[in-house]
Amino acid sequence: MAQPPSSGRPYNPYFRRNNDPYAAIRRNQRIRSPEIRVILPDGRQAGLMPTSQALAIAQEAGLDLVEVAPNAVPPVCRVMDFGKYVYEQQKKSKDSRASAAKLKEVKFRPRVEQHDYMTKLRHAEEFLFHGNKVKLTLTFRGREMAHTDIGFVTMKRAVADLAHMGHADNDARLMGRNIIVMMTPVPQNKRKMKFNVHDDGTPQEEQPPSPGESP
Repeated sequence: MAQPPSSGRPYNPYFRRNNDPYAAIRRNQRIRSPEIRVILPDGRQAGLMPTSQALAIAQEAGLDLVEVAPNAVPPVCRVMDFGKYVYEQQKKSKDSRASAAKLKEVKFRPRVEQHDYMTKLRHAEEFLFHGNKVKLTLTFRGREMAHTDIGFVTMKRAVADLAHMGHADNDARLMGRNIIVMMTPVPQNKRKMKFNVHDDGTPQEEQPPSPGESP
């Protein structure tokens, strides 16, 4: 079996690289500096003190002593619940990724044909219906930049046609060769499909009333 290229250290087949982003944070007995600046759990500054004294304070409180500014002279450490800190950071990261995943984009052209316009509109409506934010983008090419007014008309029309499903976060604005509008869905109980159709091919707004309902 071929050996991996030498990196200057003995090859260890059981070595696994630690991918934990928090593993490099020094805490408790791993803190090397003999003197540190300490921040208490409530955010108050405790000033300079020997690391051993700060560690005793953390242990007495059932918490950790965590190095939060290792490059400071002396390093700054905080008394905190490190496990809780890691959990909260991971949750923030997860929420951030989830929010980013909910941003959808629908692209238009200035002189879009009616069929293509309706296709784009149905995509945007479906995204908004499922709770996604939608970025409407209209792109100009070449000499089309001389007629940006046509693009603004198309975008205002799209925003108006989607008003039953979402609202514009701001006015359409020109950014380089693009006109951009961000849309946010209306509350879930107010969303009602208008351009998309059911499996039977009947638009929702044209569905016959259920037995006992008024037409």
